[in-house]
Amino acid sequence: MNQESTTTRVMEKPPFDRSISQDSLDELSMEDYWIELENIKKSSENRQEDQEVVVVKEPDEGELEEEWLKEAGLSNLFGESAGDPQESMVFLSTLTRTQAAAVQKRVETVSQTLRKKNKQYQIPDVRDIFAQQRESKETAPDDTESQSLRTNENKYQGRDEQASNLVGEEQLIPPEETPAPETDINLEVSFAEQALNQKEGSKEKIQKSKGDDATLPSFRLPKDKTGTTRIGDLAPQDMKKVCHLALIELTALYDVLGIELKQQKAVKIKTRDSGLFCIPLTVLLEQDQRKVLGTRIPLIFQKLISRIEEGGLETEGLLRIPGAAIRIKNLCQELEAKFYEGTFNWESVKQHDAASLLKLFIRELPQPLLSVEYLKAFQAVQNLPTKKQQLQALNLLVILLPDANRDTLKFSYVPSLLHSPAPRSLVEANFHLRERQPNGEVLALLEFLQRVIDNKEKNKMTVMNVAMVMAPNLFMCHALGLKSSEQREFVMAAGTANTMHLLIKYQKLLWTIPKFIVNQVRKQNTENHKKDKRAMKKLLKKMAYDRDKYEKQDKSTNDADVPQGVIRVQAPHLSKVSMAIQLTEELKASDVLARFLSQESGVAQTLKKGEVFLYEIGGNIGERCLDDDTYMKDLYQLNPNAEWVIKSKPL
Repeated sequence: MNQESTTTRVMEKPPFDRSISQDSLDELSMEDYWIELENIKKSSENRQEDQEVVVVKEPDEGELEEEWLKEAGLSNLFGESAGDPQESMVFLSTLTRTQAAAVQKRVETVSQTLRKKNKQYQIPDVRDIFAQQRESKETAPDDTESQSLRTNENKYQGRDEQASNLVGEEQLIPPEETPAPETDINLEVSFAEQALNQKEGSKEKIQKSKGDDATLPSFRLPKDKTGTTRIGDLAPQDMKKVCHLALIELTALYDVLGIELKQQKAVKIKTRDSGLFCIPLTVLLEQDQRKVLGTRIPLIFQKLISRIEEGGLETEGLLRIPGAAIRIKNLCQELEAKFYEGTFNWESVKQHDAASLLKLFIRELPQPLLSVEYLKAFQAVQNLPTKKQQLQALNLLVILLPDANRDTLKFSYVPSLLHSPAPRSLVEANFHLRERQPNGEVLALLEFLQRVIDNKEKNKMTVMNVAMVMAPNLFMCHALGLKSSEQREFVMAAGTANTMHLLIKYQKLLWTIPKFIVNQVRKQNTENHKKDKRAMKKLLKKMAYDRDKYEKQDKSTNDADVPQGVIRVQAPHLSKVSMAIQLTEELKASDVLARFLSQESGVAQTLKKGEVFLYEIGGNIGERCLDDDTYMKDLYQLNPNAEWVIKSKPL
């Protein structure tokens, strides 16, 4: 009966007060969402579409799973590229039980599809691969694996003991009797494992928490002694592994919660190869980088945000009140002609016009800012049972976004002006310096939206007002033919506004790489090093080298020339190029930096916090930038073979 009455109301006119689909919004009005939707429709009527509308073809059976396995770094398990399954054993051995189940499910689907197509590819059974791994662990000469498990269990029982070994499959499952506090986001344990444990042990709690979050809880990240890893802190080779694991983990989480996760296959759209609007982000950035070296957020995007801020963020109805459609169209044409020449008159752009242009830029991207592949997954976040699980899914989705999309949403880091290359022209100088904030950071979308919300007392734009205004611009993808009925649109409205709310409010948390994924990368690196070492020893033996001599040299290299409990920190670009530092329980990365910077003279003496960083390099990680609160002794125990280097972040 309720469903029938709701349907009737939806088809007549989307109401502005409340609906069943708005449980998470409670007393908040949806009026801003529908007004924004109406403004978008009027705007599209006044602008000629430059991009080709593409109707997305449903992929054949098994195609999505093949694509999924490729993106997860497991393409060598099937098809023409199929090779020795041993190549994937290291990767698969680091997976949790839920991650392994997700991989197995997709491999079996691809295998069945290929058999139906009478292809002769041999698809290895994932269970067989894991069986081989278990056998190798059982026959290992030492007791490393069981010791590793005990270490993690002790940690969850309250012992503040940092494991020197790495996380394995069973380690990622916490004991049920010590669950994390409700306000904590546990990054040490697989999200899918947490969901499975909760599903098995507390079904009542899940039911109770669903749709009961009008006011979002104050979620926080517990302090980690080995340091928080943010997006942008890892070297590209490790970040690639992180993305593979994030995709598998996201799929496992959706599988456990019974939510269908369908990736949308990317399609080619005919677009212009120059200009400002309706241009792919990657093309636009290539164009911008010819003006400003190292630019990672579109210059027009930066300038529009800057123009809105110049008008003051206290203006009532900011982002909500649209500029005149005809004037916006004329401004677009003028910007296309004059922006890169530096002759456009920005003084003529009113604040509300700049806001309308910013939203227009976002929704007219040929591929949506949240990406074609994962737009449906972002939309499906609203179907997850709890706010905590919605945040966990968003965290993984943010990691999976292409760099350009992620940076435009929120820039994880911009090198300080001190290290930026000198501008090559007056136009470049204008872009290069004026759009940066005093701390050297470029303002991206979510950071800008938070600044708008910070002025809500005067501009009357709360986080939900901003979320409802911005949601249609990020989640509607008419360019790809993804149109929906009024009823589905109405149901989506509250859900996408809620997701937008989470993206804005928890952006710092969402741009953090979960520790359990970093630990899986560490384990992969360790296993690969062992494999390479074995191969090298075999090669040396064939070349008639003395094996004992090699091992002795290898041992002396690892031990280095540093006493126990002391690390040697390198700073090749500073006057004090290296320093031996005694490890203590309280020594942090910020203390190490402070010791170096206090001894600098000349130009280097002006170096400030945030301009150089301490890096963990080698051992079981490629390269990782450390946050100030990293306890060095704990990290040293986790990665004793690492080198420690002070340097600035690359462009």
